[in-house]
Amino acid sequence: MNRDFIYSDAPVSHTLRRRDIAARHPEVRALNGRHPASALWIVGLVAVQWLVAAQMPQVDGWLVVALAFLFGAFVNHALYVMIHECTHSLVFASSTLNRLFAIICDFALVLPSAMGFRKFHLHHHRYLGQYDMDPDIVSHREARLIGNAAWRKAAWIALLPVSQALRPMKLKATQGVSLWDAWTVGNLLAVIAVNVAIWQFLGAEALAYLTLSTLFALGLHPLGGRWIQEHHVTQEGQDTYSYYGVLNKVCFNMGYHNEHHDFPSVPWNRLPRLREIAPESYDNLKSYDSWLAVLRHFIFTPTMSGFSRIVHPSTVPAGAAPAAATQED
Repeated sequence: MNRDFIYSDAPVSHTLRRRDIAARHPEVRALNGRHPASALWIVGLVAVQWLVAAQMPQVDGWLVVALAFLFGAFVNHALYVMIHECTHSLVFASSTLNRLFAIICDFALVLPSAMGFRKFHLHHHRYLGQYDMDPDIVSHREARLIGNAAWRKAAWIALLPVSQALRPMKLKATQGVSLWDAWTVGNLLAVIAVNVAIWQFLGAEALAYLTLSTLFALGLHPLGGRWIQEHHVTQEGQDTYSYYGVLNKVCFNMGYHNEHHDFPSVPWNRLPRLREIAPESYDNLKSYDSWLAVLRHFIFTPTMSGFSRIVHPSTVPAGAAPAAATQED
């Protein structure tokens, strides 16, 4: 059983690759910018979810679950991607508008997650692979709890919303900093009000459909492979992985994760073009074409666990094993 992370003295590749691509392909700078049409997608996706949710009181309970798994999860996952776009200010130049539209995404997600995500996601980019600062890395305690058993890993993925909500508590960045501000409180109150309205006007079944859609979007579902794909190590020395499969069509190219970390100012609609401009920088990296295969590999491969992450030496926690480790694919 793996009992510690993979420690590496090598620098994170994204800064070096960004500089190299920009030097060889100066035209990539034109890809930076914003895509205001994403706001229309946000409104449309929320409206679609409400329309579908409104039909739930007329259908059997098993169909509510099936529709949430087969349809709602894809819509809500796409809305989480839109929160991500707003967080990077890739929709509007106005910070206020980006925040407001991120909160609108939550109106179909049930959970008030937009402002919390905004607080911590940028730490993930700035401190990628740093144990005490990167909110995407689980704690030692959580990694030991996950273990290597298939059923434990499957349960962890199913409950990933809980893990993600609690993980910022381990960050040094949160020490002495209030996790609540006017925007966070406003996000919470707005989502509570919308949830109450859905319950009152569309019915408990409608709210159940939206809740299940979110749980599937974040958990044990083919889409759940994304959370493993992005940074869990299956190639020695590689921090980040991209996914180029068909589901990019329904998740706003979120699979282009190396490209996103290299150029976080490029909106979702231009990420494929970035790869086209600099194929020599991306084609030699390990990537995936199936999130379901990624999920299956993580769950059923004993060497894969919560410890399957690269941690860089500047923030290796006290008492951790100093020796580098590798894992087989």
